[in-house]
Amino acid sequence: MNLKIAHLYPNQMNLYGDKGNVIALSRRAEWHGLQPQVITLSPGETFSPDDFDLLFIGGGQDREQKLICKDFLDIKKNCLIDAVESDMVILAICGGYQLLGKYYKVDENQIIPGIGILDVWTVAGSRRLIGNVIVESNTPGGSLVGFENHSGFTYLGATATPLGKVIAGYGNNGEDGLEGCIYRNVFGSYMHGSLLPKNPALADYLLQLALKRRGIDWKFKTLNDEIELSAHQVAEKIAKQSKKNPGV
Repeated sequence: MNLKIAHLYPNQMNLYGDKGNVIALSRRAEWHGLQPQVITLSPGETFSPDDFDLLFIGGGQDREQKLICKDFLDIKKNCLIDAVESDMVILAICGGYQLLGKYYKVDENQIIPGIGILDVWTVAGSRRLIGNVIVESNTPGGSLVGFENHSGFTYLGATATPLGKVIAGYGNNGEDGLEGCIYRNVFGSYMHGSLLPKNPALADYLLQLALKRRGIDWKFKTLNDEIELSAHQVAEKIAKQSKKNPGV
């Protein structure tokens, strides 16, 4: 069973090991008996909802976001909107997450527009939110762990659903106790590290959603996740050593 994974802007948006999410999806797909294929999507390239099962976009600093912004809005916007409305599974981390929202306000004179898929917006803060984070989520596996490092403070609108509640760390903004955003099969998050290798249940959940979109009831294997869960526990322990949701 073929499974096509799109990696959007791999050369521009790949902070703090974000490529590891694509590697985790591909490896776990193989271990479950699937045949994954990773295809990169660079500036100037378009796609249709039927081309891929999953799409990933990682994080980038303000400079990288500005570099891809025109392509993102002029070339990729309609492709992404069609993909979202067809329930393609999309994982977006940090800068990629911000660009799926309404806008990122860098300062009073500069706004990086997003494509508005997610009912969120981001404003540059006066300090960076850095450290390990634990998020209680309704996704399979319960708690999620990751590493955050962002100066953008993201706020959820009335129609937005958070990925989860912050147990330790900052999350979207260090104020409301929320992390990430979910819309249909789109998952936005600030968790680097990368996210999926330390959260194997979430990785498998994304694969399951991708197959469900195609009407396939695939029998997933019971994998030995001892290493992955050990990494999860270590990250959780480090996060708990810091002050719970300390704010800014």
